Amino acid sequence: MAADIPRRTRKSAADRKAEIVETAVRLAGELGPDRVTTQKIADAVGLTQPAVFRHFPAKTDIWLAVGEWIAPAEEPEPAPTGASPAAELRAFVARLLEGIARNPAIPAILFSRELHAENEPLRAHIEKVMTRRRARFAALIARAQTAGQIPDRINADDMAALVLALVQGLAMRWSLENRRFDLKDEGLRLLGQLLPAPDA
Repeated sequence: MAADIPRRTRKSAADRKAEIVETAVRLAGELGPDRVTTQKIADAVGLTQPAVFRHFPAKTDIWLAVGEWIAPAEEPEPAPTGASPAAELRAFVARLLEGIARNPAIPAILFSRELHAENEPLRAHIEKVMTRRRARFAALIARAQTAGQIPDRINADDMAALVLALVQGLAMRWSLENRRFDLKDEGLRLLGQLLPAPDA
């Protein structure tokens, strides 16, 4: 009697799309976004290139899905109830940096040609995410100023821009230095140069 041949499990369209997106993110971290092709994605997933295009009509659609995947992947959980505004801000920054550390492709994608020159929907999506993050930083800083934790001579919007720049710039430095330092620890250390430590 012939041995049973295991059947290949057929994935749902949603699961296959998620696999393609996660593979694109992984390859972006390994190769750089500009070297990721649909053929390389297809090979890594175990599909033909036409099969990939059945799920995403164009490569730009894959990258837009990647951008939409990145945002919730690094979206922090709400700060613990009762935390001071300064503590909430530090926790927010820490969770963003932890999200980047879990997905090392994020810095490369944020500074890629795909984002800045070739994919307007992706650029618009990331811009919206960054605007939302900056607004949340500003709100937390304003609350910390009201609570007397940050000097009120500092403009909350300007400080929010500096904190956002700290996160983005440090992520790029971490990537360029081959991830040789702890991203969260260094980020919180530098944040301490801008803002006072939260109340104990």
